[in-house]
Amino acid sequence: MSKSIEELKSLTTQIRRDILRMVHAVNSGHPGGSLGCTEYFTALYGKVMNYQLPFKMEGKNEDLFFLSNGHISPVFYSTLARFDFFPVAELATFRKLGTRLQGHPTTHDELPGIRIASGSLGQGLSVAIGAALGKKLDGDESLVYVLQGDGELQEGQNWEAFMFAAAKKVDNLITTIDYNGRQIDGDTDDVLDLGNLHAKMEAFGWIVLNEKNGNDLEAVIAILERAKAETGNGKPVCILLHTEMGYGVDYMMGSHSWHGKAPNDAQLDTAFKQLYLEAPADY
Repeated sequence: MSKSIEELKSLTTQIRRDILRMVHAVNSGHPGGSLGCTEYFTALYGKVMNYQLPFKMEGKNEDLFFLSNGHISPVFYSTLARFDFFPVAELATFRKLGTRLQGHPTTHDELPGIRIASGSLGQGLSVAIGAALGKKLDGDESLVYVLQGDGELQEGQNWEAFMFAAAKKVDNLITTIDYNGRQIDGDTDDVLDLGNLHAKMEAFGWIVLNEKNGNDLEAVIAILERAKAETGNGKPVCILLHTEMGYGVDYMMGSHSWHGKAPNDAQLDTAFKQLYLEAPADY
């Protein structure tokens, strides 16, 4: 059943609570980018992407999603659970030995919603291109979505993939780049400046869309819908989605410090007060 915008906005808060609870419980994980991408995942699974349950790995006649920057698995796992791919209670097993919710998503335990093992940065777009070409060969008009981090664009494989997708007119593909300007070692401008990413992507032959309000749910839904409308025109589509790492928790924002650090008990309590829900459905 389709959720209203208000219900989805409330869900973004719940997902953020899940993210923090998961990384706090094991004192391990990546909350910063996960919090920053919550609107993207909620928009994608709540309004934009056409998918079917129960989950089937082959994904025939449905849209596919691939996460390239796999370290933000907390937001991915929470989204999948909240959209009924697997029980919400399983979020309590995050990063524990012998469980399906490992720090980086894996496929060997057949966790519903996970199509590739990711976390070795720079590879997600290449996989998504293969899936998109497969759909073209099958006459399947569904779309393929992929999320990439801006820091992982420092990996050379991405640029070969960007070039290939444009050259082969992979126009059933939408990649979104989480353009938060931060990575584990600092600001991307300081670590390895990406330059004018919009101009670079256009020079590589992509349709490029820009959304400055990547933590505004309605804006994210709108840019994803606009990207869908641009498919089928002979070019792949790229969204530059400007987000804030750690969004929703004031002490996590404005820095790369919370890229891969868990909050302690007091910090978790402070965050939950900021992520208030009248009737939270915490696991």
